[in-house]
Amino acid sequence: MTPESLEPPENPLPDWHFTSDLDEFLDRAHDFLHARPDLHTVQLTVTEQLRRRGPRAYGDQPPFFGFLARSDGEVAAALLHTPPYALNATRLTADETEALVDRLLALGHPVPAFSAERAMAEAFAGEWERRTGVPGELRESMRLYRLVDPTPPAPAPEGRARVADASDRDLLIRWYEGFVADAGTRDGRDGGAWADFRLSYGGVTLWETPDGTPVSMAGVTPAVGGQVRVAPVYTPPRLRGRGYAGAVTTEVGRAALAAGAAEVLLFADLANRTSNALYQRIGYREVVDWAVYDFLEKAR
Repeated sequence: MTPESLEPPENPLPDWHFTSDLDEFLDRAHDFLHARPDLHTVQLTVTEQLRRRGPRAYGDQPPFFGFLARSDGEVAAALLHTPPYALNATRLTADETEALVDRLLALGHPVPAFSAERAMAEAFAGEWERRTGVPGELRESMRLYRLVDPTPPAPAPEGRARVADASDRDLLIRWYEGFVADAGTRDGRDGGAWADFRLSYGGVTLWETPDGTPVSMAGVTPAVGGQVRVAPVYTPPRLRGRGYAGAVTTEVGRAALAAGAAEVLLFADLANRTSNALYQRIGYREVVDWAVYDFLEKAR
């Protein structure tokens, strides 16, 4: 063996580092996350809520963070997990995906669900099944959109938009719970806590009819990294099909751009053709497809 063969490689493989400390995670991953705020919108918005509301913003279990660091300290990928939500990770190569599965299994960290760009989620699900024997079940296919060409709906419904205030709290709770039920999400947040947080920064806009009756809502996340994400959009079932969702979503996007947001984003369930067509009509364009996989042991 020659002396040269004993020298470390010039570009050693990056290594995963895990922490439950939000400040440590943001200190290390800040530049990486802000480099592509569209692709990293989930991690940016979730960590912003944790920063504002504390570590129990998404449930009773503490959050879990990770970043993939190269030998020079540069971060190449990041992940977060706020149970009961899916573990979320940024883009990884095939080797990096295998390494992540290895590390999670070595730590004994549970992964009941995984969320990422579609190709990445598929690769992780395949590797997880290979290593554990537990197959991934596709729960949801989504598309991430960016507002590119704001276009008011035509014809627009009668009425106007207004920012929700404290007098709307009970309504927001009911509608948020309706949205969660319709979406079938595993949401660990209390409806009252959600409403209080959104009201604290004007994060929900209502569409109301000329007589002042609220008929639809669109929420928006706090601005971070130059991006905001529209969520949730909800119209009670009996009021759907009248253009209210398009009108209120248009107004939220307009207001966000006017307030200085560089990017206005939203996710749409690909199974819902109506909402996808609506968002495209009012100026949203595709960024990337997304997927969520569940990993549930089959009953014996």
